[in-house]
Amino acid sequence: MQRVFSGIQPTGEMHLGNYLGAVRRWVEDQYRHDAIYCVVDLHAITLPYEPSELAGRARQTAMLLMAAGLDPDRCTLFVQSHVHAHTDLTWLLNCVATFGELRRMTQFKEKSEGQESVSVGLFDYPVLMVADILLYDTDEVPIGDDQRQHLELARDVATRFNSRFGKTFVVPKATFPPVGARIMDLQTPTAKMSKSADSPQGTVLLLDPPDVVTKKIKSAVTDSGTDVHYDPANKPGISNFLEIHAAVTGRAIPEIEAEYSDSGYGVFKNAVADAVVDALRPLQETYKKLEADPAEVDRQLAEGARKARSISGPVLQRARSAVGLLPPFE
Repeated sequence: MQRVFSGIQPTGEMHLGNYLGAVRRWVEDQYRHDAIYCVVDLHAITLPYEPSELAGRARQTAMLLMAAGLDPDRCTLFVQSHVHAHTDLTWLLNCVATFGELRRMTQFKEKSEGQESVSVGLFDYPVLMVADILLYDTDEVPIGDDQRQHLELARDVATRFNSRFGKTFVVPKATFPPVGARIMDLQTPTAKMSKSADSPQGTVLLLDPPDVVTKKIKSAVTDSGTDVHYDPANKPGISNFLEIHAAVTGRAIPEIEAEYSDSGYGVFKNAVADAVVDALRPLQETYKKLEADPAEVDRQLAEGARKARSISGPVLQRARSAVGLLPPFE
């Protein structure tokens, strides 16, 4: 059985783009693969954050993943900082990755732009991401378009390590969802919907009440004209809504275009709002049940960390042995 791995940061609140572009695919993969998913809280501290909120954010993110359909009995779900092998392997990989590779990372350039002081962690976090993936003998990594560069780094580092020290790591490959992989901001449809962007009206949060979801969609920026037609270059707003509608209903974009071709933007926005509200309702109901029993959530995460350690421990030991470190004494 193929093994898949992916992670999500507990920064900001999870939104519709996260769900349609990544999480829903994770839910499907847990039935087809040996699936491992991680709340990557160590990645979250590479930028300024509020320490008093970090633990709560990590728990909330885990609960949202469970509410979205991740079943701890079918997959391994855990918090990154609970498995120390992630940071241990990062140091070994730091000695294989190159400064030039990290300097070329697009996301580092974007996140550091205009900053007077940038942490080493922000520069180096792609190597931690590589460690996250390689620790689990990962075959496939489901990613969005913006993570292609990081996955290529993982492949390059794994290949270089294996060449230098002998076969140690599985070289992973990327997989991409067929639709909804890049949901755009409702107010700026040329920019991706983001947890970190300052666009509250352009971002549909997974826990937004139905009336808030509807208001955000109805007030979204649209394009010139009135025809509902998929054309991302010239009609980014309507094209984004077609992507969303297709993703939440499972229908093909041409079929939706045909149904609403003469309806006008107002009618189509209402249809999109209704479809999104219907899609989020079961998630929100499950989340409330999980929120009422935080001890059970913590128990599930502890069990997930135990499972993760049982898999990552031997891989870390292989890497330690490959580079020639003295084994620890009992």
